[in-house]
Amino acid sequence: MLTGAFTLLKLAKFTGTKKAKDFVPAVVEAYSAVLNQLNSLGAEWLQLDEPALVTDLSAEDIALFNELYSRILSAKGSVKVLVQTYFGDIRDCYQALQALPFDGIGIDFVEGKQSLDLLRQHGFANDKVLFAGVINGKNIWKNQYKQTIALVREISKLASQIVLGTSCSLLHVPYTLKHETKLTATNKQYFAFAEEKLQELAELKSILAQADPQTSALYTENEKLFNTSRLTNANAVQNRVAALTDADFTRLPAFADREAIQKAKFNLPPLPTTTIGSFPQTADVRANRAAFKKGSITEEQYKQFNFDKIAGCIAQQEEIGIDVLVHGGYERNDMVEYFGECLDGFIFTENAWVQSYGTRCVKPPIVWGDISRSKPITVEYSAYAKSLTHKPVKGMLTGPVTILNWSFPREDISLKDSALQIGLAIRDEVLDLEANGIEIIQIDEAVLREKLPLRHSDWQSEYLSWAIPAFRLVHSAVKAETQIHTHMCYSQFSDIIRDIDAMDADVITFEASRSDLAIIDSINECGFQTEVGPGVYDIHSPRIPSVDEIKQGLGRMLGKLDAEKLWVNPDCGLKYNGPKRLTHK
Repeated sequence: MLTGAFTLLKLAKFTGTKKAKDFVPAVVEAYSAVLNQLNSLGAEWLQLDEPALVTDLSAEDIALFNELYSRILSAKGSVKVLVQTYFGDIRDCYQALQALPFDGIGIDFVEGKQSLDLLRQHGFANDKVLFAGVINGKNIWKNQYKQTIALVREISKLASQIVLGTSCSLLHVPYTLKHETKLTATNKQYFAFAEEKLQELAELKSILAQADPQTSALYTENEKLFNTSRLTNANAVQNRVAALTDADFTRLPAFADREAIQKAKFNLPPLPTTTIGSFPQTADVRANRAAFKKGSITEEQYKQFNFDKIAGCIAQQEEIGIDVLVHGGYERNDMVEYFGECLDGFIFTENAWVQSYGTRCVKPPIVWGDISRSKPITVEYSAYAKSLTHKPVKGMLTGPVTILNWSFPREDISLKDSALQIGLAIRDEVLDLEANGIEIIQIDEAVLREKLPLRHSDWQSEYLSWAIPAFRLVHSAVKAETQIHTHMCYSQFSDIIRDIDAMDADVITFEASRSDLAIIDSINECGFQTEVGPGVYDIHSPRIPSVDEIKQGLGRMLGKLDAEKLWVNPDCGLKYNGPKRLTHK
């Protein structure tokens, strides 16, 4: 199994004047060498992953794909080659794949909106095997066999050779349910992690082998599960969502008026300094949290430790001269898991880890039911921090889109409705912070861009049309003098810069140091109204930037941005820095 040649070139960055097509000979030679080796070793199949085929493809892209594979496949010998696609449909290149001598084509029937219609319209070559992705490889909910069997029956009329599989690799789901001892039996019967998805494939094969699938015990047991309501719905939450009007997504007064009010109120110096929020999660912080969860210390002891840490955090920032302070987030294990634990409607696993990137793994919350907030979450710690200083203290919250994007979502309601439910819960927290004297509130949308559809044509209709309003819902009811910040992590923002501005925050902080401040040009060109804090140094790097280096970066920013709009801050939270590095930075 390898990343395919086309996806490799589409994801590559090219320096100088060379383009993807200039590397075709070298790439063909490399893949041909792999095929030659596999032939000599007696391999039967080679899977080449080509997820780039589900994106918007130009005629030039399709020509590049054809050139690559017409040459690579000439070297396949006795090895059968499967081109595997996922995360969408292959509408732009379906016929091109059929025309090339692939032995198998993997098609996603879960996220591929047009996959079945493509088969209906164009058929499927008899000399190829269709690897049909019919079980969701990205979510943890059990498959409903009735729907999948109907789908497979229709596919079977259109393709002569079919292998059933998951819609994508199982990298995106936890390994197994076997070791989850704290989930209830009711919870577990609705879930299928990686091992259980393989069992589902085996069960589907068994059911489909019978003359009448509906007589199968496996089928009837599965259908009984889906015909039984698993939830006691929170009608109050649903009613709140249903009652939302345009006014709930609109903050008044307009930004320009708010900006003037806030500048007069806070009277901050030019280029005000702040941090993104989190301070180092040192060993003693983690030990305190673990001891509380195990019940070996009281809640009072747990909180007193955090209060002491907050006092030190505030004192350190005041000593250094930071303008807008934070309380450090010592009570939080993870920016999403923490809020999920404090909101009704989420459930949590013990061992359901999935890879985030590299060696970093996360344990995403599961959206089990309707989401609501039964009591304040962050107010006590934020209010305590505010009591220690005359300077502004930022409240720190995670936004609804990031909470949803980093959780396993429900499949029985839309992502939009889930985001609005979470948005209302965080809105309640925002208003409680404001009522308790927190006049600057940061609502992180760290991964807003992460879930953009792979096809640009779907960005607005399928995502931004509800993601941006979900954020606006969170802060639309605050006073004009309350300053709303948001933060976004490492990503490419230039192509959604107007949508980010439409979030109608007062200040946005984001990564800029790694991208050599490229985002500044986009901000300058589009007439961005929101005040900005492009990160002046990379918090993940162990290197301590010099004062001159930061001054040079600020000089470049000031060459393109109004000084009245510019904040000075690191590019992300300081959670992963040690205390010494934190102080130096």
